[in-house]
Amino acid sequence: MSLYPSLEDLKVDKVIKAQAQFAQTTAPMPAITEGNYQPPPMDAAMPASCLYPNLEELSDYMGLCLNSDEVQRNMALVPVAENQVAVPSTLGVTSMIRPVTGADIGVRRAEIRPGLREIILCKDQDKKVGLRLRSIDNGMFIQLVQANSPAALAGLRFGDQVLQINGQNCAGWSSDKAHKALKAAAETRIELVVRDRPFQRTITMHKDSSGHVGFIYKSGKITSLVKDGSAARNGLLTEHYICEINGQNVIGLKDSQIKDILNTSPTTMTITIMPKFVYEHMVKRMSTGLLRTSMDHSVPEV
Repeated sequence: MSLYPSLEDLKVDKVIKAQAQFAQTTAPMPAITEGNYQPPPMDAAMPASCLYPNLEELSDYMGLCLNSDEVQRNMALVPVAENQVAVPSTLGVTSMIRPVTGADIGVRRAEIRPGLREIILCKDQDKKVGLRLRSIDNGMFIQLVQANSPAALAGLRFGDQVLQINGQNCAGWSSDKAHKALKAAAETRIELVVRDRPFQRTITMHKDSSGHVGFIYKSGKITSLVKDGSAARNGLLTEHYICEINGQNVIGLKDSQIKDILNTSPTTMTITIMPKFVYEHMVKRMSTGLLRTSMDHSVPEV
């Protein structure tokens, strides 16, 4: 089943497919006036088994009934093939149809993959990796990624779940135990198994003619939606905090700084959000000043 980054992509793709199907069904067909239709004689240069097998020879193949009458009775069960106009992206976003968003780089930066990935870290000159972890519901999550740290360079992000540290399962650990494991690890190689941000989701929206997508926020939290705006159409929710814009971390930034990022974003923009109760639990006992000065707010490489 195809995935669509936004409702606009879904609508445009349906229109494209409908137009292609209409053009296909209205193509002139040869008229049959009398008698039964007889297929044209096969070219002598093309063997009979070039494209299709002989159904008479396969009529009782492995218990299957493949004679001509049976095939004709079941033809109604075969869906009519359609021309695929909107081609899935080849940029790593699996099975996404994007006739509107195209090759938008923000979609790739903010992608949340369902599988696991292994990260190899080393410590910096201060013998640190630049991570702060927090235990939530017997899982270990990344609470902070420091700018220009080994963790940031390895692509770790706020909200990622750490499943293993050097082969040891983190389920049920306390935050202190996880930090001690990182501190005791070797400086040149720390192996982490990570799941991408299970509590977050990414929404792709499109600016209108005035440059807005249709939501209002305060202190990084979405407070209201504009009726019939792209944000409302694509399922953005209130009482959620903005974590990333086009893959760039905005946690801890002032609203004026977030506004600048939104204003300079392209027409197609991607926002990663997290529910309020999860976000506040993750940043608990961390001051806003610490988030603003320490968190990695750079734009990741693609």
